[in-house]
Amino acid sequence: MTTTNNNNGSIAAQPAGPAAPVVRAASPAWLVDLVLLGALWGSSFLFMRIGAAEFGALPTAAVRVGIAALFLLPIALLRGQGPSLAKHWKASFAVGVFNSGMPFALFCFALLTINTGLAAVLNATVPMFGALVAWAWFRERPAGSRIVGLVIGFAGVAMLASRSAGLHAGASGNAALWAVLACLGACLCYGISASATRAHLGGVPALTTATGSQIGATLFLAVPAIWLWPAQMPSPRAWLALVALGIACTGVAYILFFRLIERAGPARALTVTFLVPVFALFYGAVFLGEGITQWMLICAAVIVCGVALSTGIVKLGLPRRPTA
Repeated sequence: MTTTNNNNGSIAAQPAGPAAPVVRAASPAWLVDLVLLGALWGSSFLFMRIGAAEFGALPTAAVRVGIAALFLLPIALLRGQGPSLAKHWKASFAVGVFNSGMPFALFCFALLTINTGLAAVLNATVPMFGALVAWAWFRERPAGSRIVGLVIGFAGVAMLASRSAGLHAGASGNAALWAVLACLGACLCYGISASATRAHLGGVPALTTATGSQIGATLFLAVPAIWLWPAQMPSPRAWLALVALGIACTGVAYILFFRLIERAGPARALTVTFLVPVFALFYGAVFLGEGITQWMLICAAVIVCGVALSTGIVKLGLPRRPTA
């Protein structure tokens, strides 16, 4: 038996032999979206750290999705997607809680303690959580090298959490543990949102899904953000960081992300997390003066290897069971 990725990212079995259908290579257009999305989301860790330092975690996340919603809604209406948004508002709002509201707040909380590069490396576990959620949701049980990849990937996370590399000055080990757990919780949310999008928003235009998800996330975070709003007005630098977060790293980025899911399937779309740490480490080193330790690079390599195996991008030559 041979396997191929179908349009929704699942693995479909194909009969081997001369009668097997020829699968054409995917259009390279989605690769351009993938790289651009990696650059945008890599910069989001930089802007989240700047914003969270003055706004706090929940207000930063709320302002981010609120700006994104205000940016996307007029575009969706001008393109005639108002009826589509009204039809699918429940599903898109719910997806927004998991693909934006909760993970953004969790990452902002984590960035109060750990550096942007470390958070981005942990963000690379998203495809592994996506595989686990798909296993539970769609009964797509990973087998062979994919199970090995899950074990390797989570071993890399444990290695990374075992040392206090990438902490802010004065941060304690306990704070680092909570920050790592927050990042992993955010990654789990991303995995849930990818499967939910596949299950309930298949065929829905990317702009509709992106707009609805940001409105849903804004409603989800509005009350706690107002309750925890900072007493002192944040600086113009922090506001500019959140504007960049809302428009470029969220509004534009989620259009690209949902378009990737449509064009290449959720499994391939989630591989953007391979690129995010590269850009985030670069931005953090250049603009924030963050150090990149050898241990972080080793753990990042272990995690990336695990993700590559767990998503089926790389396969080990494991022996197969004889079939009847």
